[in-house]
Amino acid sequence: MKGWRGRAAMALLGSTGLAGGLLLGVNGQAAEPDGTEVRTDAGVVRGAAGEQATVFRGIPYAAPPVGELRWREPRPPAPWPGVRDATTAGPACAQGPGELPGGSTNEDCLYLDVTKPSGNSGATGGTAKPKPVIVWVHGGGFYMGAGGNYDAQRMAAQGDAVVVTLNYRLGVYGFFGYPGLDGSGTFGLADQQAAFSWVSRNIAAFGGDPGNVTIAGQSAGGVSNCAHLTSPSAAGLFDKAVLQSGSCELSWTANTEFRGQPADAIYEPLPALQAQGRRTAADLGCGDADPATAVDCLRALPVDKLKGVQQKFIQPAYGTPILPENPAEAVRAGRFHRVPVLSGNTRDEATQATSRYDNFQFAMSEQTFDAVMTETFGEDEAKVRARYPRQAYGSAALAWAAITTDRKWACTQYATSRELARYVPVHQYEFADPEPPALSPLPPTMPMGAQHASELWSLFDLGGMPAKFTPEQQRLSEQMIDYWTRFAATGDPGRAPGPRWPAFGPSDSDAPNEVPYVQGLAPGRDGIGPVDLAQRHQCGFWSELTGGNHG
Repeated sequence: MKGWRGRAAMALLGSTGLAGGLLLGVNGQAAEPDGTEVRTDAGVVRGAAGEQATVFRGIPYAAPPVGELRWREPRPPAPWPGVRDATTAGPACAQGPGELPGGSTNEDCLYLDVTKPSGNSGATGGTAKPKPVIVWVHGGGFYMGAGGNYDAQRMAAQGDAVVVTLNYRLGVYGFFGYPGLDGSGTFGLADQQAAFSWVSRNIAAFGGDPGNVTIAGQSAGGVSNCAHLTSPSAAGLFDKAVLQSGSCELSWTANTEFRGQPADAIYEPLPALQAQGRRTAADLGCGDADPATAVDCLRALPVDKLKGVQQKFIQPAYGTPILPENPAEAVRAGRFHRVPVLSGNTRDEATQATSRYDNFQFAMSEQTFDAVMTETFGEDEAKVRARYPRQAYGSAALAWAAITTDRKWACTQYATSRELARYVPVHQYEFADPEPPALSPLPPTMPMGAQHASELWSLFDLGGMPAKFTPEQQRLSEQMIDYWTRFAATGDPGRAPGPRWPAFGPSDSDAPNEVPYVQGLAPGRDGIGPVDLAQRHQCGFWSELTGGNHG
């Protein structure tokens, strides 16, 4: 991907005189006075202006990764003549049903949306100060989701920021690996970096500041951004990072989200991925001693043939050019890009998975809980039961959700923050709304609390639907947008109006009793303030049980 990354491209634009062209529309005519026409380096796009924001949808940031470009690093998009309509989101990347009803069969999916506050600004308006830029990397377990599901108009308008949301290749298309296949295990990350590079080259035309870019993401998006923190090829592409419910230390015990799930960590060593790719190729009728022949066979398969293996490839690989080493180990060793970080989790992360634990549709039963406790913890079962006494919870499902929230999510996020805080400013939060807006129209099978992804309503309208808030939740949402956008502007959410937010303390071996500051985020008069996350989520217990190494 030489030529995609870094900010040198911005200097090139200026030296060739193209920067001045950003003020022009088609054939050198002035841009639309309402700011709906913008010239990118591949052509002019026309978006739609609303009361809060102007939105440009479906802008290609890379060539369609189809045919011979399946499982290759992203290439630049082809220029287009005239004005490209940018009022409809680009197709979502290929995936099964889940976040998208009916899923998607599109491989031509490398598109992004840009949302900017209504009115002229920056290059399109002439004199306004360029705005901070937030680039959102969506979650979905690396096998589902789409950038177009996140409507950022509230964030852009209230926070006076330019927000970019993007698609990237998912599942087998984004993280497949095979011996000898360049880019194995990181095509989705390469897509994200291509989008970051597009932002560096083009965002000034939308009023954004290419010198003040924050990458933000939740779940798989947070894990992606943790990877970019340690990726040599991401150097210079961003200035701050937000990690929501996704960290470099993310790992899990056996049986965490379904019975029979093996213990693992989010990043996978390249040889293991390539071995899985070889087995999958054979299963698909493309086994061959010659890697090139096998990959050619796989590239010729239609999307329908790959549906069954979509979720076999949902872990980014390390030992690769994009990720030379495990990001968890790189962060522990201090080998990462020195930028401010905002990081956090929801209080009840695991209720979402536990609510469909039995047969992927029912909440965990008492019988399943007893069996899984023994299967998972073995000789440590008594210790875990003593720390999480069943009678202290309303059900076996809630007990298991507490265990897996702490072990998989909260304490791994906390561990990454402690390591990062040794070198860079970190601000940590816990979203704790006990009754946030629902994420599914289906009735819950158990109390959900602040489940995984429930904080997203406070930042975005999701799936084309506005958030349904109580007045107190509305105030919390406004406060969170202030925090997030002030972090994007300055690197310090504590500069936002409202309750103060001190920085997370450094991890200091000389201060073993230190309690780093974590900001609790919940509705109500006393909902925003300090929480002892390590105590609330039993992180000392889990560190002792795992020997201090969650991975």
